[in-house]
This record gives sequence, C-alpha cells and structure tokens, in this order.
Amino acid sequence: MARVTTLVPPELEQQAVAWRRHLHAHPELSFEEHETARFVEETLRSFDGLELERPTATSVVARLYGSRPGNVLALRADMDALPIQEETGLPFASVHPGVMHACGHDAHTAILLASARALSEQRERLAGEVRFLFQHAEEKPPGGASRLVEAGALEGVDLVVGIHLFAQEPVGTVSVPPGPRTAAADTFAIEIRGKGGHAALPNETVDSIAVAAQAVTNLQHVVSRTVDPIESAVVSVTRFHAGTADNVIPEVVELGGTVRTYSPEVRASVRDSIDRILRGVTEAHGATYRFEYTEGPDAAALVEDAARAELGEEAIRHTPPIMGGEDFSAYLERTPGAFFVVGAGAKDWAPHHHPRFTIDEAAISPGIAVFVRTAPDYLGS
Repeated sequence: MARVTTLVPPELEQQAVAWRRHLHAHPELSFEEHETARFVEETLRSFDGLELERPTATSVVARLYGSRPGNVLALRADMDALPIQEETGLPFASVHPGVMHACGHDAHTAILLASARALSEQRERLAGEVRFLFQHAEEKPPGGASRLVEAGALEGVDLVVGIHLFAQEPVGTVSVPPGPRTAAADTFAIEIRGKGGHAALPNETVDSIAVAAQAVTNLQHVVSRTVDPIESAVVSVTRFHAGTADNVIPEVVELGGTVRTYSPEVRASVRDSIDRILRGVTEAHGATYRFEYTEGPDAAALVEDAARAELGEEAIRHTPPIMGGEDFSAYLERTPGAFFVVGAGAKDWAPHHHPRFTIDEAAISPGIAVFVRTAPDYLGS
C-alpha cells in the first residue's frame, strides 16, 4: 500500500468524503444532473477566486486565475450515475430508486471539488489558469465531454487531466497509462530574415514575405509526403507576422505553430523535415532563418511524477489497457492530456456497474493529492 500523502489536510479529506457521501445518496442519470450541478456550483461559490460558468444545463466549469500569465490546465471529473438499483446497504445509499453511483463518479466529483478548494487557497503561487471541468453524462452517448467541447469549455486549454477510481486496484496506487492515448504537443518559432526595402524596388530586396509564404506552403508537405500514412501527425502554422507599412518590404517575418505526433520517431522526423525545408527555401532565395523547436510536456510523465512525489514510488503501477469506455477522448482530440487511475479496492469489492459496487474512501486523498500537485508542477509556482 502506498504511503499517505502529506499534501491533503485531514479536514479537507473529511470534507471530500462528506461531499462524496452526499452525492452518492443523491445520484442522477446522464443529462439529468440538475441537482448535482446545483450542488457543485453552490459548493464552488463558497471558495475564493473562482469564476463559474454553466456551459450546459447540467455541467459546471470553474476558472481559477493565477497571479501572473501562463498556461491553462484543465482538470476534469464526471458527475453522472447509472440506472441500477443499489444493494450496498450503506447508510448513505441512494435515495432514488433505480439510480446509483456504481462507477465512482461521486468520488471523482468530490475529489475535484476538494482540489478546487485547495488550489484556490494557493492562487497567488500559481501562474496561468486552472480550469475545473465538472462534466455531465459520461455514461451515455454521445457523452458530455463532446458537448463541453462544443460549448467552448476547452478553448485555450494547453493540457487536460482526468481521473478515475478503479476498484480492481489496491487503495492508493496510481496508474497513468502511457502510449497513444495522448499526443506530444510541440511548438515552433521561425524567423525568416531577408533584406528589406521599398516595395516599388523589389529587385533590391530579399523579400522575406515571399520566402516565408513559400516556406508555409512547403510545410504542408511534411505530413502528406514525409510521414508514413499509417502514422499520425499534424503540422499547423498558426502565426504569420510581418510588416508595418504598405510600401515597405520588411526584413523579418515571424512564424509560429504546433506539431502533434504520437511516436518519438515521427516526432524527430517531423522536426528534421521542417528544418530541412526552411534551409532549402531560404538558401534558394538568399534569405536566412532561425528555427526554435520546443517539445511539449509528456502529460503522462507529468502526472506520474506528481503521484510519485506525493505517494511514493511504491504507489506507481503500470496496468494493461482494459476495454472499458470513456468519453475523455473527446478532450484529447483537441488538446494533449493524461488520464490517471487511482486504486480504490474496498474489502469484498464488487466490480464497476454492479449493484453492490463501492469504493474504499481512503482513495479520495491520493486523488486530490495528484490533482493538486500536478497544477503547480505544470503551471509553475
């Protein structure tokens, strides 16, 4: 069993357990989480420094802005229950016949509430923004994640992290599956330098805009003509800045964009292809270039390191994939991220989606700890 984290105060852990029990007793089905969303919103309003939104009728998004600019980290929990008659006999069992929290979403919500409270108390130490996504309807297609994305809840997010408790694993253990569940999200900055001059005398210049335009056009061939069609990659030029006057050919053009890849080999190949294209285009026209390539964070490693720091090396497990479904993928289609699993195996546990399913509430504290540690590790403190 993993050692107990020191990051989560006992009072906060007890509060999270109380929230979880309230939610467990009052489950609501997918797309019907009206009272759950109201409870979440009211609880969040009791914390300092959060800006709240209701992007859909039964979801809640809270924004916590740090003391200075920076990246945007989204933390996500799902809130819906299942159409199951509870048979646990718990004193806080469902009061709604035929509806039960049989997958741990009550605990996910409580963990994220506690994380929002803890991080709101650290706002001055954080850069950027932490965005808390309390998502509806994970259990029912088309899923609440895609609805939140459509509503703009992920706009501007640089990294998204989700949690799931897993009754089949020992309490306090954490697994962060690596691999093609998440893409490497890299960025690049390019400076193309020519020779500026009067727009009426282009022959006396090296037109940086014309060279940069050719570079952008040629970069579109990186994926289509240098990456194996079986592999996946994205190269997007998203910034093009040049010039200050209509009759002046500028000396410098600045470009920027992003590269998304899954395999290390494709990542390296794409980077090298961009550099080769820039070198060829600029040399052909007498210009020069500067190319800066920044590798994005390894989201799985970031979360795993946070878990290791809080829970110890013995808490880290590397579990094989399972065939269970999760609509968290709707977020990962838009931005890099990671999904971690916290062991919550209770004595005489029953599997997820079972009438006697329950969790060991000692799993709540490790979940909070990983969320709260990941935020400053990524955003800076």
